[in-house]
Amino acid sequence: PTHETRQTAPATPKIGVRAELLHDLDDLQKKILSLATAMPADRYAWRPGRGVRSVSEVYMHMAGGSYTLVSFVGEHPMLDTRSFERITEKPRVLEELRRSFDYLRDTIINTSDADLDKTIRMFGNDSTERAAFMMALNHLHEHLGQSIAYARMNDVVPPWSTE
Repeated sequence: PTHETRQTAPATPKIGVRAELLHDLDDLQKKILSLATAMPADRYAWRPGRGVRSVSEVYMHMAGGSYTLVSFVGEHPMLDTRSFERITEKPRVLEELRRSFDYLRDTIINTSDADLDKTIRMFGNDSTERAAFMMALNHLHEHLGQSIAYARMNDVVPPWSTE
């Protein structure tokens, strides 16, 4: 008889730190994508002043930040995200945001609980893989707040605030 080796994806954790990280990520993704969808395409170039990121640049900065922070975990390559903020078309921005959320989610799921305590070097400091995930989520929270302010200045109400 032949034995077939089947690669199965790790189960999504239901309890523990990774489950909590994923719960936060799900909430962030829902809010960020609903807000990015609600913002009219013609406002994606809007910025509150000179030298400040535009709507699309903030969203692409979020995506790039997630890829950068995930690169400190495991064997993930450091992706060159410098050109991300040049992506300005709403459909592309939404697609890149979705991809970055999927990448972050998959990395959290595929990192073991034990690996969360693994020591890493991040931005010149000793840290842990858990801290890289926490920093990625904190970064998304920070720029969600910025995006809410941008939306409100453009008379766009965050969709979840009217539910």
